[in-house]
Amino acid sequence: MNQDLSSEQLHRLMEQEKVFLLDVRSPETFNQGHVEVKSPSSLINIPYFDLLKDPQASLTELIKNDTEHQLPKNENIIVVCARGRSAKSVADALRTLGYQASILIGGMQSWRDLDVSKAIIESTELSIYQICRVAKGCLSYVITSNGVAAIIDPARNIQPYVDLLKKLNVKPQYILDTHAHADHISGGRELANQFGIPYYLHPYDGIHPMDMLPATFSYEASWANKIYPLGNINIEALHIPGHTLGNQAFLIDQRYLCSGDSIFIQSIARPDLGGQAKTWTLLHYESLKKLMALPDTILVLPGHFSGPQEANANHTYSKRLGDLKNENAGLLEAKKSAAVFSEYILSHLPHFPPEYIDIKRVNLGLLVVDNEKASELESGKNVCAVSH
Repeated sequence: MNQDLSSEQLHRLMEQEKVFLLDVRSPETFNQGHVEVKSPSSLINIPYFDLLKDPQASLTELIKNDTEHQLPKNENIIVVCARGRSAKSVADALRTLGYQASILIGGMQSWRDLDVSKAIIESTELSIYQICRVAKGCLSYVITSNGVAAIIDPARNIQPYVDLLKKLNVKPQYILDTHAHADHISGGRELANQFGIPYYLHPYDGIHPMDMLPATFSYEASWANKIYPLGNINIEALHIPGHTLGNQAFLIDQRYLCSGDSIFIQSIARPDLGGQAKTWTLLHYESLKKLMALPDTILVLPGHFSGPQEANANHTYSKRLGDLKNENAGLLEAKKSAAVFSEYILSHLPHFPPEYIDIKRVNLGLLVVDNEKASELESGKNVCAVSH
């Protein structure tokens, strides 16, 4: 295969078969975010400028001399750069050496904008669609029942939700954010304004935890245990402070749990993004106990994933609560004492991205940014989970 690939085509190819990726960006940029593959051996980073380090040699000869032993002859090599331009010359050189080579059209810029929608369940009574923002590891949900819909944790690019609602021929009724996000800009208010429907947020998250300033826009209060009737089902708000003070999960028809930033597939949410790690860790502990008291049969639909290895056979991200209680590293610690849990959490906190403070400001209307700045703030994988 020598056909260049769009982000959508690359994603489908990665689901169907093994691919080999050659990322030619700088190591610094690569480490900030890259296309993730299930097998580490299927991805290498060789900076483009390293390939050009000898101006007297052709790019083809440099690839042949410096990297041929690393590149597979029997697999299609997809070359990735920032926007697709540098990758073309590398792919051309690889082809002259007999490799199968393609480029990712639009490079990482295109990959960052990729959203993929897949059904968790589909029926007239209840359908749940998981919208995956692949590069960020962010998951959001469209819930439908009897012709109406609720959208939970929509990302900044609202078009995938608009398109899905149109395709399903359903009318949106609620926009629900589980919390005031720090890793990505919410599309909740924009969707609510476009459709003329309410946007819901827990009031405790309507104040920036560091600036101590309230949101500059009005919203509907999503208090604990609030019931959202939707067609033939109900959605119940569960207040689970810890990741944020207003953090919520949404229990759908008593069978599915949109856990937001609380329980993920392999880990749990971090409690330090509001600057109160010790205090919020104890809140987090009690909230996880509350969630673990739910029936084991409930299917957990997380707000994030850490990598493609967490996907199910149908390429969605979900797992029974009973299985997570026995497998999830953070939940295993939450079964222990509060003191042991606190020690675990505080010793496993990843770095604090400084841009997260501004993203929270944007999500509360305290800071207005253009599209370029928004993309800059959101660049890179989310780090909302405790390390494990």
